[in-house]
Parts: sequence; structure tokens; C-alpha cells
Amino acid sequence: MSIQHARPNEIVQLPLGAGLANSKTTTLVKSDHLELIRLVLPAGKEIPMHQAHGEITVQCLEGRLSFTAESKTQELMPGQLLYLRTGEPHGLKAIEDSSVLVTILLKKNGTE
Repeated sequence: MSIQHARPNEIVQLPLGAGLANSKTTTLVKSDHLELIRLVLPAGKEIPMHQAHGEITVQCLEGRLSFTAESKTQELMPGQLLYLRTGEPHGLKAIEDSSVLVTILLKKNGTE
């Protein structure tokens, strides 16, 4: 079974609201140069330090997260966004049930 991604010009509802507790992480868009992921994290869920293969933005849609990068831990709340360079180690932990929009700018032919 193939993964259903958003089609061009299709509207996608980002905050899940009342449906948050019953939702799962979903890749919304994946192309040669761009990936959009709605990451769903129940309170207490932790994603250990890792790196992305491209520049990324992380936008909190709902809930609250503890986000660590560049040896600094910050709280990320709804409406807030942060940017990380390619390969920057980072990790996060949900303080509350949360969803975030992760945007990854993928490298072109091995270059940025």
C-alpha cells in the first residue's frame, strides 16, 4: 500500500485539534527537494538527538515541546518556528500532546 501524500493545490488541515490524541505522524509532501511532515507526539514522547539531511524548519502547531539544538534547550509553543542548518544535531520531547510541522529542504544531486 502506498503512502497518500497531499496533491498539488490540495488544502491540508494542519492543527488536528480534538483529533490530536487519535492521530499519527504523517508525511504530507515528499518530492525530490522538499519533505513536509506533520509530527504527532503524545506527552512525554522523546525523539533522541539526530540530524536531518537538509535545512529544516520546525513549527509547533499545537501543544508544547522541549527542543534541544546547539547545546541549548528551548520551549517551543504554538505559532513558534525555528530553523536549523543541514546536519545540526537536535532532539525534542513533548511536554503536552503536540503536533509540529517539519519542513526539510533536501539536497539536490549531493549538493545544497
